[in-house]
This record gives sequence, structure tokens and C-alpha cells, in this order.
Amino acid sequence: MAKKVLITGISGFAGSHLAEALIAKNQYDVSGTYLSASSLVNLATVKKKLRLSQIDLIKKEDIASFVKEVKPDLVFHLAAFPAVGESFGHPEETIMNNIVAQLNLLEALRKFEFFECRVLVVSSADVYGEVAKKDLPIDEETRFSPVSAYAVSKITQDFLGLQYFLSYGMKVIRVRPFNHIGPRQSPGFVVADFAQKIAKIEKGLSEPFITVGNLDSRRDFTDVRDIVHGYVLLLEQGKIGDVYNIGSGKSYKISEILDMLLSFSKEKITVKKDQSLIRPQDLLERVCDNSRFVELTGWKAEIPLKQTLKDTLDYWRNIV
Repeated sequence: MAKKVLITGISGFAGSHLAEALIAKNQYDVSGTYLSASSLVNLATVKKKLRLSQIDLIKKEDIASFVKEVKPDLVFHLAAFPAVGESFGHPEETIMNNIVAQLNLLEALRKFEFFECRVLVVSSADVYGEVAKKDLPIDEETRFSPVSAYAVSKITQDFLGLQYFLSYGMKVIRVRPFNHIGPRQSPGFVVADFAQKIAKIEKGLSEPFITVGNLDSRRDFTDVRDIVHGYVLLLEQGKIGDVYNIGSGKSYKISEILDMLLSFSKEKITVKKDQSLIRPQDLLERVCDNSRFVELTGWKAEIPLKQTLKDTLDYWRNIV
């Protein structure tokens, strides 16, 4: 019998790729919540095979009703206000949305006594914040040092999931994904921004230059399709109550990422530095120690970075 899956934020960047991955397995009955009707374009290939409901998770009665209807065996909680950079300008919205949305979901599961349901709470590697070079790569025991409202909200989500495991015995597993990239990622993230700008330049919609902030930071980038594969493995195999990092285990300079993207363009594009694009805190390096997760599941990143970047650029070429 197919397992009943609920994905919050199913039409988002990671959510849509997760939905496609689950449908392809033919083992799951997939339901999901979405906030904006315009985002449903991300689900074009699988929409007819999904049960969808437009729900703002801040409205606890609405999510409670949908949870009761779906009766999920597995829950992937992906819905969140996602942009680190935007959280500096909207700290209250970021914190309130991310925490209250998850609280309403967990309360709905508790209220209807779905205690056998396995729940994946998606935190973030941003919880680690500034990490000294001597402490790299970052494992799950690395101390928290949040430098944004987004990171604070993710710490709270992380520990709220732990609290529901400890207090109520709910089968919560927590994950701290590092940077994931690929088609459908919104502007406001570095790779999506670069790809969108290159696509616009190629179509003559923008002048042939890209303005950049700090290109010396190093990040651990993984294709979103590899990440969501990891989510499925983790929710099926992870130890309840535990937390796991997911990332490739390799970091790249932002300048390397930009150079690779520019190498795919036939246009000559100039790079210009703009100090206003540098965030209040631009961390020097972040790289994942994924050993706990890999030892559990055997997961590894399969899609080469160059392929991910090319796919991302082609995505933007098709929609600008």
C-alpha cells in the first residue's frame, strides 16, 4: 500500500523537485500545501498526480483540517520564508512565519494523534553562522553562531522539532542542508541571480555586465535534486530525534561559480563590484561534514556542479 506523504511548500524550489522524485518512485500518495497559485508552474509535470491545497500555514485551522484529511505517514516540512538576505530587512516576518508555521503543523499532527507519522523538519546550515577555519568542515556538534534573523528562525525550527520528539514522542528527524542550487530557485540566491542576469543579457534585455558583491566567500553547493533524494532517504532511514547535515563536503569560491556560468555564455559579459551588495555578514567559508548522514544512508552527491549550473542557466533562458 502506498505511503501517504504530505509536503508543505510543495510548489517551491525544493518541494517541487521532491514531489517529482516521489511520484517517479510509484510508492507514494503525495499531497502538498502551496501558498501562491503562480508557483504551481513548478509542478507542471506531476500536478495531475498530486492532491494540492492552497494554505497559509499561519492559519492553524486550515493546516489542521488538511492534516486530518490526508492522514500522512510521512511529512516533509519545507514551507518557509527562505531568503537569508531578505531577512535582514524583514526580521519579524521571517521569524514569525517560519516558527508559527511549523508550530501549527506539529500541533495539528499532535492534536489528531498521528504519532506514528515520521516528520522531517528542515533546518539550515545557516544556524552555524561564523565558523573558525580550524572547526571546518562543519559537523552537527559545531556551535550555533547565527548572523541573520533567518538563522535564528531555523534554530528555533530545529529545536521545536526536537522538543516535540522529547515531549510527545513524535517521530521527528531534523536536517541541516547546506547550499542547494538548481532549476526553479528564486532570484535572491547567488546562483539563480547570476543565471538570470546572464540569460537576460543573452536576450538583449540587460546591459552586458553583472554587478557582484563578495566573490571570495566559499560555499558547499549541492544540486537540489541530490538534496531531495537525501531527504527521502533520511525520513525513511533516519533515527528519530537525531539531526543530520546534508551537503557535498566540498566548497567553491563564488568567483569560481560565476566563472563557470560565464563560460556557458556566448556573450562577453563584464563583472563589476558593488559594495552595496555585500551583506552585513558575508561568511568566509562554509563546508559540510556529512559523515553521519552518509554512514547511515550511503548517500552521495551524484550530479556534477557544472551540470547543475548549466541546467540552472538553461532554466532561466527558457523563462526570461
